[in-house]
Order: sequence, then C-alpha cells, then structure tokens
Amino acid sequence: MPGLFITFEGGDGSGKSTQAELLSSWLADAGHVVVRSREPGGTELGVELREIVLHRRGHMAPRAEALIYAADRAHNIATKVRPAVERGEIVIQDRYLDSSVAYQGAGRVLDPTEVRDISLWAAEGFMPDLTILLDLDESIGRERLDESRTRYDRLESEKSDFHARVRAGYLALAEADPARFLVLPATDTVESIAAAIQSRVAILLR
Repeated sequence: MPGLFITFEGGDGSGKSTQAELLSSWLADAGHVVVRSREPGGTELGVELREIVLHRRGHMAPRAEALIYAADRAHNIATKVRPAVERGEIVIQDRYLDSSVAYQGAGRVLDPTEVRDISLWAAEGFMPDLTILLDLDESIGRERLDESRTRYDRLESEKSDFHARVRAGYLALAEADPARFLVLPATDTVESIAAAIQSRVAILLR
C-alpha cells in the first residue's frame, strides 16, 4: 500500500503516547499526512467501546473482553486505518492486536494464538509496517501510573503479576517477529527514544 501503518506497544506507563506524538510531529514537519488513532477508541464507535472495556466497574469475562477489543479493531481498521493507508497517508496508532495477545492472551491467560486469530480475522489480516515496543519493568510502570492516574482503568488496576505476564508476552511477540518490531528501553531519555524511532522510520520512507 502507498502509506504506512506504525503502531506503538508497551505496558501501561511506558510513554507510548508521548513518543507517538513526537513521531507524528516529526513526520508532519517533513510534509507527510499523518493520521492518529488508538485502540480502543480510535473512532466514534470505539470511544463507546473504550468506556465499556476499560472504565466499566465489575467483573468482565476474559473472552468477552477480548471480543470487545476485536470489535473495536474491526471497525477502526475498516473505517479509518486502511482507508488512510490506501490514500498514501501515515497512520500512527497507540496499541493494536499485539496488545490483545499480551493483555488478554498472556495477562488473562487465554490462548494467545486464539486471541491473535480473532484479531486477524477482525482486521482482515491487516498488519503494521512497524511496531515500536517500549519495554518497561512493570514496577516502574506502576509508579508512573500512580502519579498520573485520573480515573479508574480496569487493566491498569490489575496486580503486578498480571503486568509481569503482559511484559513477558510482549517480549515473546517481539522475539518471534524481529523484522516488524523495534524494541526500545522505555527508561531511556525521551529524546534518545525519539531519535531511535525516527532512524527506523526513515528507512521505511526511502
């Protein structure tokens, strides 16, 4: 396709949103048309699904949670991401199907292959050109979240063993697909992380 699809992944508090904004600004300054999205919540329907899956209190069955994420993903890809990439634009997105495999697969202890297959079906097999994983020890992530949390979040509120499984799940995904993943330590400076990301994206733009 003429455009690019770049996703940011990592545990809560790893700085994904900050780096996504810096990359978007760098690309826009270079004359590229940039579209920002996120999962869940990248579309009007997605905002409603985000409220349900992240901020609703009370128990939610893990499979139901995974399916809500897949529903958001299906709509986001069909109505926003794929059309933008087909127009030659660059989509920068906070989280994608790797989040589901890490959080609902490893974190909720569902079958990661089944979670991935559901997401691939929902997205009609659409995959990122580059996935940037900001790796962070879960204890540091929780400290950052405690300082910035403004409202209840079902996943952020999980215990440390859950987040440790999520991190391990992410690293396993990156190890299995090194051509797609760029893994960076989230404890590096904001500037050094941004520079490393820009260097990798510049290769895709050649």
